[in-house]
Amino acid sequence: MNSTYAQRSILRIAAITGRGLPCVLAILILKATLPMSAQPLVPEESSANSSASASAPEAPRPAESESSNPAPTLIQAMKQEQRMASTSLRPFHIPLPHSHSPFAPYMPSMPPPLDLANSPRLQDLTRDGKLYISLRDAIALAIENNLDLAYFRYNFPIGQTDLARTKAGGAANGINTAIVQSSTQGGFASSSVGGGGATSGATAAGAGGIVTSTLGLGTFVPSFDPFLNFKGYVDHTVLQQENPFQTGVPIFEQNTIQAQGNYTQNFPLGTGINVNYLGQRLTNNSPYDAINPALNSYFQVIITQQLLAGFGLSTNERFIHIAKKNLQINNLAFRAQTIATITQVENIYWDLVNAYEDAQVKERSLTFAQKTLEDDQKQLQLEAIPAMQVMKDEADVATSEGDLTVARATLRLNELLMKNAITKTDDPFIDEMAVIPLDRTGGPDPNASRSIDDLIAEAEKNRPDVAEDELAMQVAQASLNSIKSELLPTLNVYGMYQGAGIAGPKNQNCTQYLSAEQCASNLPEGFGGMFQNTFNYSSPEYQFGMNLQINLRNRVAKADQFRAALEYRQRQITFEEQKKTIRFDVRNSLFALQQAQARVEAAKKASDLAERTFSITKQEQTLGAKSSYDTLAAEHDSAIAQSALVAAQIAFEKAKVDIDRATGDTLERTGVSIDDAKVGVVTHAP
Repeated sequence: MNSTYAQRSILRIAAITGRGLPCVLAILILKATLPMSAQPLVPEESSANSSASASAPEAPRPAESESSNPAPTLIQAMKQEQRMASTSLRPFHIPLPHSHSPFAPYMPSMPPPLDLANSPRLQDLTRDGKLYISLRDAIALAIENNLDLAYFRYNFPIGQTDLARTKAGGAANGINTAIVQSSTQGGFASSSVGGGGATSGATAAGAGGIVTSTLGLGTFVPSFDPFLNFKGYVDHTVLQQENPFQTGVPIFEQNTIQAQGNYTQNFPLGTGINVNYLGQRLTNNSPYDAINPALNSYFQVIITQQLLAGFGLSTNERFIHIAKKNLQINNLAFRAQTIATITQVENIYWDLVNAYEDAQVKERSLTFAQKTLEDDQKQLQLEAIPAMQVMKDEADVATSEGDLTVARATLRLNELLMKNAITKTDDPFIDEMAVIPLDRTGGPDPNASRSIDDLIAEAEKNRPDVAEDELAMQVAQASLNSIKSELLPTLNVYGMYQGAGIAGPKNQNCTQYLSAEQCASNLPEGFGGMFQNTFNYSSPEYQFGMNLQINLRNRVAKADQFRAALEYRQRQITFEEQKKTIRFDVRNSLFALQQAQARVEAAKKASDLAERTFSITKQEQTLGAKSSYDTLAAEHDSAIAQSALVAAQIAFEKAKVDIDRATGDTLERTGVSIDDAKVGVVTHAP
């Protein structure tokens, strides 16, 4: 029975029966099928090349077409199904905690635990214990696994918490938008973008070495959250009386039960509401009180409105505007972080290609040197050449072995840097895995043929740091306007309404000491009557007034306002300096690209010439005009020229990467979706 036919039949049965196939049946079918499977997935190498392939980097295997691919074995299909069922990449999404429970605002909330599993894409690119990776694969893996991007994604919920905080009247804490490059070491090193803190002696001028900014200063912003305050107590008092005729008893005893409630609410317009309620129950042993116990309650409503300092939405909602601008800045900063990470990964990839190609060149040089040594040793046995020639060959073999050792160490280092950039956690299996780059050259870059003016205009339009600076200027301008309110005097008007209610039963002991007229009372006796009198307008009190506070010198507010204006001028200078830096960056990247392209052409000519020289020298050796040492020297020169050509080509590729970064075209050129980068799942192939 044909093994391929049997495997396909088993796969059809598995597809029909679904995932519920019993494990015992799967094991029996697997045992019956494996002996019949004669064709491995990847052809085995000959024994003659096995030792060389174990030590030298393996050439990348071209992608096979679907028609030429053999049918997957049952074990491969089961592994693939198990991987798809057990590993799924969850999009990054952390919403703010929300619950209808009345206790939710007073309970702590925790975000989901970290997902430190590498994406299934990493396993899909692994074959025969090696990681075959293209440039686009490296970019996709970095988007899904790079820890720098994973760290920066938490800025989105952090910004949302800042916005929620400012909506309640709190100050904006801000978002750290500095570019992180901890897990993409090597290659191009981008300068960090973010808050500019002074260094060395610059910060020593502040109190405790801290220099604060006037950004966000202005009048005090009260909390917009409503507050409830309850207070109650029970009191028992015993007082010995100096004059018993005042209370009617020599020892006065009184019990007090009091409850007080307060509700406070402030609004962004500068309006405040304060509602107070006080209830008391007083009982004592004095016979002179007409009612005992006495029930008292007071209800008060006060409404205040700021008219000068602290008036208006622009003043009291300034932190909300700052938090919203910070969210926009964070979106742009994440774009900058993504560009920086992709740029780093691209440069690491091309460094890996350089190390891989260089190791291949060193391997070929060593192979040729060993073959030359073997041939000369045979010639020495025939006494056709002097022994000195063999010694020179041995020295050249030793040199080639040293060069190959260094090249392999460099290759392993670049493999480590690549795996560090495209994985979340260390995996011993992945750490020992060789990385085989599939792309040797990049595609053409349209920026190479564009004029410098077009490139500068493109950079000013596309680079996220330009838009970040524009938003920062808008925040500074709004802050400069809001701080002017602090200069004004404080003037607020208020209105107050108060009602009172009194109730209590008649004191039965009162008529023993006082007349019936003095002990008479028409007050309600219970709590219901007390509450009714409190709110039925029977004992109202009105009050309208104003409160004006003027700082006669106002030096602190004046100094803050003028400093804010000075800092705004500094930001304007920084904005213009940023524009100059971008223009210089674009020009520098274009010049570097042109120089790298010229070096590639020169290195290609030198490599071709060295190869032709080696070929001619080898022919002359066959004719007896040259010695093997001359041929070995020519081959050595050819290897050096090939390594120089590879280095020049890699420098050219990295120059194309850099000009894309300088013009802000990295995401468009690589086909990266910023939405995929935000959630950490690549749905659009780069």
